[in-house]
Amino acid sequence: MLDSVVAAETPEGILLEMRPAGISARCCAFIIDWLIRIAVFWAAAIVAGLLGGIGVAFWIILVFVVEWFYPVAFELGRGGATPGKRAMGLRVVMDNGLPITPAASFLRNLLRGADFLPFGYAAAIVSMLVRKDGKRLGDMAAATLVVYLPRPAPKATLDMVTPVAPAYPLSARDQSAVISLAARAPTLTLERLDELAALAASVQGSETRKSDDVTRRVLGVAQWLLGRRA
Repeated sequence: MLDSVVAAETPEGILLEMRPAGISARCCAFIIDWLIRIAVFWAAAIVAGLLGGIGVAFWIILVFVVEWFYPVAFELGRGGATPGKRAMGLRVVMDNGLPITPAASFLRNLLRGADFLPFGYAAAIVSMLVRKDGKRLGDMAAATLVVYLPRPAPKATLDMVTPVAPAYPLSARDQSAVISLAARAPTLTLERLDELAALAASVQGSETRKSDDVTRRVLGVAQWLLGRRA
């Protein structure tokens, strides 16, 4: 019940798992975007003041364009996110996980007026708090979802691994297995590497160490087998 992951199936039959963004991350993204818009309005106001009446008209048009099309322009870009959302690791997608469409982007941002009611985006806040997927009214109408960008799991590296002699002589087959594990290490996640290293724990003389210590020592044995010495 506490899992907020949303699953969607693409037309190709691929199952995607997405993590909807919570209200705190979205509020931080909104504040960042709001500060960017304020900075643009302030800079434009200085220029408009130097141009007189024409400058005022230009400033009013700019405020309208930026206020309503700023999110749309960035959401339809390659990243699918405004600068604020990108800073918080978020992006806007369709409910099926595909990139947002122009019609959906226009609709979700057009309904920001409804989300604002009765004041201070109260409708949007209530909606995001009561829904598992964190959608506001604009998201529900446009069938969109604000999700966290998937982050690649950290990979293992052989840096700073001290060569360690095996606890006892290894057969050629065991040596090949340990060296092969070390060669694959940079392509594996840390968790998967710990699982595989545990299978070879006996080569470093102890099976009671913590998983990360076992992994380092097994990789150290591989370094020693390759002829490297401390």
